[in-house]
Amino acid sequence: MRATGTFKVEEFTPAEVRVPEPGIETAVPVGVATMRKRYEGEAAGVSVTLFTAAYDQASATGTYVAMESFEGTLRDRTGTFNFAHSGTTRGDGREADFFVIVPGSGTGALAGIRGAGGLAIDPDGTHRIWFEYEVDE
Repeated sequence: MRATGTFKVEEFTPAEVRVPEPGIETAVPVGVATMRKRYEGEAAGVSVTLFTAAYDQASATGTYVAMESFEGTLRDRTGTFNFAHSGTTRGDGREADFFVIVPGSGTGALAGIRGAGGLAIDPDGTHRIWFEYEVDE
């Protein structure tokens, strides 16, 4: 099955992280944040995200890794599940995308969900998501 939607980031909060000493300084700083997102469409609901990135603001170059906990509906099924995703930017596009639904994480009518998906950002800034998934009957 496939479910698509759009989402907006409602909250982005940088998090303090205790780094073991001595720290390691690289050319691209690493940061951690938490996020809350709202989804509309065939994928409708909310998520909370733990977001880690090594990103250079000036060149818009970097890589992120995120773990999301989603609560809502995919098409006609309601429940919760986790999904992980990452991607790399080099200023004007994405590459090396990764997206997976965490096996065993589904609840409710989404129990047994498994699959993958993807994210895209339109030129106008609209954030799109899609899930390609199966659910155990």
